[in-house]
Amino acid sequence: MKTVHWLAAASALTVLVAVSAGQAAGPVQVPHSDKKVWMSEGSERDEALKLTPNYEKGKEIYEVCSACHMPEGWGLTDGTFPQIAGQHRTVLIKQLEDIREGNRDNPTMYPFALPSEIGGAQAVADVTEYIAKLPMNPENGVGPGTDLELGKKLYADNCVRCHGQNGEGEAEKYYPRIQGQHYEYLVRQYQWIKEGKRRNANPDMVEQIKNFTDKDTVAVLDYVSRLKPDAKLLGPKGWKNPDFQ
Repeated sequence: MKTVHWLAAASALTVLVAVSAGQAAGPVQVPHSDKKVWMSEGSERDEALKLTPNYEKGKEIYEVCSACHMPEGWGLTDGTFPQIAGQHRTVLIKQLEDIREGNRDNPTMYPFALPSEIGGAQAVADVTEYIAKLPMNPENGVGPGTDLELGKKLYADNCVRCHGQNGEGEAEKYYPRIQGQHYEYLVRQYQWIKEGKRRNANPDMVEQIKNFTDKDTVAVLDYVSRLKPDAKLLGPKGWKNPDFQ
C-alpha cells in the first residue's frame, strides 16, 4: 500500500488549526444537544452493521484516523488518544456514529468522522473492520498501583456484569473492551460519564458509579488498566504497522 501517513497528519493539523482558530472559512460546527442518548433509533449505525466490510478499503480510510490514533491504533500511553486497536467492531461503529450524529461530544475527532472526510455507512463498516483486527498494545499506560485490592473488589462488585471478568466487554451489547486501555484515558472518560458530559453513556453505568469516591475511581481504573487481553490479541512490544511503513 502506498504510504501517505504524513498527508493524513498534515490534514489533521490543518483542520485542527482551522477549528481552533476560527479561520475565515469558518470552523466546523459540532452539533450538540443536552439530550442523553445511549442507543439512538434509526441510526446509520444499523446500516453500517448490516453491510459487508471491505478490509482493504478500511485500511485506506484508516490513514485519516492514524494521525491521532497512531498507525498501530495504540493511541498514546498518556491517554491523550485511546487505544482503539482490537476493540469490538460493534463498539467502534456505535461510537463513531454517535460522534457523527452529535450524540457524543468529541470536537477534536468530529471533523475527521464526517461523511465528507471518510465516507458514508460503507466507509464506517470498512474502517472499523480494519481497526478491530489490529493487534493491541502490550504496554498500555497504567495507574499508580497503590490500591489494587480495593480496585479488584470494586470491579468484581460493579463492573463484571457488563465488562466481563477480564475487561473483555461484550460485542453484541455494545459493551466495550476496556482491558489494555490507557489509564489516563479511562479516568477522563469515567469522569465525563459521571458528570453527564459523555451523553451517550450507558445509563446503567451512570447509576452504578454515581456514589464512587475519588479513591474508588483511582483504585478501580488502576486495576482495569492492568487487565490484559488474551495473548493472541496482542502485538509484539514495539510493533510497527507494516501498512504504514
